Amino acid sequence: MYEAFFELEQRPFSKTPDPRFLFLSRGHREALARLQYAVEERDLVLLTGGIGCGKTTLSRALMDNLGHGFRVICLINPRLTPLEFLRVLALRLDVVEPARFKTDLLEQLGARLFQLYEEGVCPVVVIDEAQLVPHKETFDEIRLLTNYQLDDCNLLSLVLVGQPELRRRLKHRAYEPLRQRIGMQYDLKPLDLDETGEYLDFRMETAGGRRGVFRTSAVERIFQYSGGIPRKINHAASLSLLESFGRGLHQVDGQVMDAVMLELEGLSPA
Repeated sequence: MYEAFFELEQRPFSKTPDPRFLFLSRGHREALARLQYAVEERDLVLLTGGIGCGKTTLSRALMDNLGHGFRVICLINPRLTPLEFLRVLALRLDVVEPARFKTDLLEQLGARLFQLYEEGVCPVVVIDEAQLVPHKETFDEIRLLTNYQLDDCNLLSLVLVGQPELRRRLKHRAYEPLRQRIGMQYDLKPLDLDETGEYLDFRMETAGGRRGVFRTSAVERIFQYSGGIPRKINHAASLSLLESFGRGLHQVDGQVMDAVMLELEGLSPA
């Protein structure tokens, strides 16, 4: 609707986790570097962050950065029993007929992982929304996957991605064996005010537009509303572009944001 008006090739604030639009703040850059290092070391890594902070987009960028020697398996629905988890993993690793019994299934997984190792492939299992894993026993199976190893390396890498409650959950003493297996962890924080302005310019430029569309007063209002959370920034920025387009303005200023804030406040919980 407003793309031609702002000379954009596509919408800059889409809700989909497109790695091309990943803005590498200092925190995001460090998180991505740690993730990639841990995966290349075939380690178990924990990435946490608040809702909308960019964890999923970051994990997609990690997938794009890995070379041909890695095979990424992304599990986006972790509400699984231990046996369901192992069967899903076996299927994603191309085990044709996963066994019905756990002992046989573990043998199949071990054989398949060793076969991939001989082929020069390291599986990378990314478990998104890991705070939704319903059973401690499922976490136990995740931990025990790190036992698939040779003398000098593990046969796979594991990435747990979740909200802050995942980190709090894992602090319980019942999860001590799993915590000891975590080789790298990072807690992703929201953007600060300066990074919010850079983020808006970056997304506009990546979409084919120009920098400076969002004036300082608009950036401040967007940061105040969003708290630096990219998903909330995207929502406010999309509405502000629509509002500016409706007014025939090629910049987003404080008056535009006043109108947008009224709409956003109307959507907020009472």
